[in-house]
Amino acid sequence: MEAKWYEEGLKMIEELTSNAEQIQDDLLKDILSRNAGTQYLSRFLHGQTDKQLFKKNVPIVSYEDLKPYIDRIANGETSDILLAEPITGFFMSSGTSGGQPKLMPVTADIANKNELFRTLCESPVMKPEIETPSGLKATSVTTSIYKGSGFRAMLPKLYTSPVETIFCPETQQSLYCQLLFGLIQRDEVVMIGSTFASTVLRALKFLENHWQEMCSDIKTGQLSQWITNSGCRNAASSIMKPNPVLADLIEDICNCKSWKGMIRKLWPKAKYVSGVCTGVMKQYTEELEFYCGGLPLVSSLYASSEAHCGINLEPLCKPSDVSYTFLPNMAYFEFLPVRNDRDNSIKMRNNNEDLEPVDLVNVKPGHCYELLVTTSRGLYRYKVGDVIMVTGFHNSSPQCQFVERQNVAISVDQEKTSEADLFKAVTEAKALLDPLGFVLTEYTSYADTSSAPGHYVLFWELKEKEGNHCTEPDPKIMVECCLRMEESLHYTYKIYRKNNIIAPLEIRVVKQGTFEALMDYYVSKGTSLSQYKRPSCIKSKEALKILDSGVTGKFFSPKPPL
Repeated sequence: MEAKWYEEGLKMIEELTSNAEQIQDDLLKDILSRNAGTQYLSRFLHGQTDKQLFKKNVPIVSYEDLKPYIDRIANGETSDILLAEPITGFFMSSGTSGGQPKLMPVTADIANKNELFRTLCESPVMKPEIETPSGLKATSVTTSIYKGSGFRAMLPKLYTSPVETIFCPETQQSLYCQLLFGLIQRDEVVMIGSTFASTVLRALKFLENHWQEMCSDIKTGQLSQWITNSGCRNAASSIMKPNPVLADLIEDICNCKSWKGMIRKLWPKAKYVSGVCTGVMKQYTEELEFYCGGLPLVSSLYASSEAHCGINLEPLCKPSDVSYTFLPNMAYFEFLPVRNDRDNSIKMRNNNEDLEPVDLVNVKPGHCYELLVTTSRGLYRYKVGDVIMVTGFHNSSPQCQFVERQNVAISVDQEKTSEADLFKAVTEAKALLDPLGFVLTEYTSYADTSSAPGHYVLFWELKEKEGNHCTEPDPKIMVECCLRMEESLHYTYKIYRKNNIIAPLEIRVVKQGTFEALMDYYVSKGTSLSQYKRPSCIKSKEALKILDSGVTGKFFSPKPPL
């Protein structure tokens, strides 16, 4: 049956990508036929469904443009102000890239699209639902997938964790139990994964801090007393029994100086580690590879709260080489050209440039675009906020690499440093730490304009490759890291820096666990732990306080970059 399912899946992908243009046109026609009479679209289409009229009259929008309509629905008005179908609830975006989580309307037909992606998603923790004033539920995309009856039925075949632990609302208890049951059933585990690479790493660091307690539980066959959730305790009673031999084995494996290759040691039959390692998640690749022991890192799919977009047809390729093949039946896609300079950093569009969006099949390899989606869920020519680069085609459907989030940049004056610019500079600078045995596990940035001139602040969390305790890095090397970052930034930054329009770049080293506290803060504000993405630039005063409370050292660039 698995072979048949695999063959049918490949056949479906070939059919979809071979007929991309026709599928896209039919999908747009269907969306407009359903929704042309809504309060929103009737202003632009006057009941018509013509594609060219749609492109000419319907504006390109962001979330803020649609938010008033979405808020009205969430507060109890009928959904036909924005879309024809009744909505069943809302998806919440991760909320960490640009601020507060966004609400995306959900209709009954989204379940069919979720079904295609369900087996490609893994998540160790769930996000609780919230209720809008109208009584409709709001939840994350992954939570909606896992709560489906189909997922529940397949769960015992796919996961070592019982459903009670996955749906446990207490995050720490859920994570502890899932890791514990994964250790007990270590010989059955063939994959370790989550939605994002950051969540996988958090689970591994949690294991580093709790393996001794877990070994004690395995030895006695009794679950720790602090696990109070009844579902978790009931699940444990059917799985756990005293096993001192296994406990001693796991203790011998974990009680070592270095956790290099620990995933393969603990789960010897594991074939790969799953989790998105592209985009902002690239920073976690090096540390994950440290734990993997040579196991491949698999980034399976490209999806957002707005729409499922594409899948990786070469899952065993390196994270840096991942391209996602767009599936034309998921949404109507348009691509807004974005200029790409010689350094491969993305530049904002000039308002004087007349750049029109192009259709899915008309994009050009090597060019960068901002993604627009039109869906049956009330999003019309909606800017997802992602910048992607086309790498080629699979049949007539494009394959794209995620580059960065649009408009996510740090700036203290007229210069703008993009997410890609920042990642490139950090990558160059952290190479200085390699000979010293340090790994940069987390970073983010902040534009400090409290004094003139303002300057860039980078928060770095470091860890020694060998052992769990981090000693202080050499101050001279950290100062050199500041200079290396400045030398790696774009031309405009360097000019402003030389003319003292921007003050010296600063790196603040924070103690281990600081970025975990930052994650906990965003989760407490409504972000899904399974969908959490570390913000590239901090704008929240509360988040900044958390980072500053963990600072152990401050270092500044000694001179302007060349």
